[in-house]
Order: sequence, then structure tokens, then C-alpha cells
Amino acid sequence: MKAFIPWLVVLALVILLNSVGLRPLATALALGWLAYCIWTWVRPGSRRQR
Repeated sequence: MKAFIPWLVVLALVILLNSVGLRPLATALALGWLAYCIWTWVRPGSRRQR
């Protein structure tokens, strides 16, 4: 369950920012989170070299 807490926090922030009219900030947050997730998945050095 701990692994889902950051996802839920980001989702709640995006929804909150959208509801108060800060859609560009919510979009930036969502895209930044997506970039972070992709980076942690494919970052250099995470794969073992043979």
C-alpha cells in the first residue's frame, strides 16, 4: 500500500489544482510526475552491464 501513496498524492493535487482553476500548473505537475516515473524506469545504470 505504501507504493500507492505518492501516486494518490499527485492525483489529489492534480484534481485540486484543476478544481481551483490552476489547470496549467496541474498539467505541469502531471507531466513532471510522468517524466519522473519514466526516468526511474529507464534511467541509465539501472540495468546490469554484461
